[in-house]
Amino acid sequence: MFSLHRNLIGTAFVAAFAIAGASGVAAQSVGIPVASAPASASGDARAPYAWTDFCKRMPSECRLDTREPERVELTPKLWKTIVAVNNRANHEIEPVTDQDHWGVVDRWDIPTDGKGDCEDYVLLKRKRLAEAGLPRRAMLVTVVIDEENAGHAVLMIRTDRGDFILDNKRNAILPWSQTGYVYVKRESQYQTGWTSLGGAQTPTVASVQR
Repeated sequence: MFSLHRNLIGTAFVAAFAIAGASGVAAQSVGIPVASAPASASGDARAPYAWTDFCKRMPSECRLDTREPERVELTPKLWKTIVAVNNRANHEIEPVTDQDHWGVVDRWDIPTDGKGDCEDYVLLKRKRLAEAGLPRRAMLVTVVIDEENAGHAVLMIRTDRGDFILDNKRNAILPWSQTGYVYVKRESQYQTGWTSLGGAQTPTVASVQR
């Protein structure tokens, strides 16, 4: 259902990606990122069918504990952990469509066999970060529309310095507002389910290159 690595459309698009991406990668190496405004939710949304199916098979991965904090304090140590987990997953998982992998259009799973598409990267990153001590409530599977007008899944981490996006299309971890994506919905922080992001558009286009 969601996109993998695809060819970009248009030479101008590619040039913009390369320039913005270089600055995004550089930002990973200097302490913690500057603060930015968080994304705003706007009511309930329908959960993706494949997420519902995944939660039936692995309920512990979807359980919501409202006693956990909604946001984490973004320290240099935590930022270093987030960057390391994101980079490792992006390099070790082989991108493959659900049709080729499972013989179905859409299936969400933790890629224990080393293969998966965008939502599988997300679930693996969230699992590893939870094992490192991050609260699941602050890590939200998020559905966006990407630069090719296709559905795509990313991991949104909510912090006291804004909401940051972990993406299998790039190693640079960017504020949600600098990804160039249209934000459709994300997991809710208040109930087991999803909440709308109202189709918020982000004007800055960043690199999809590694």
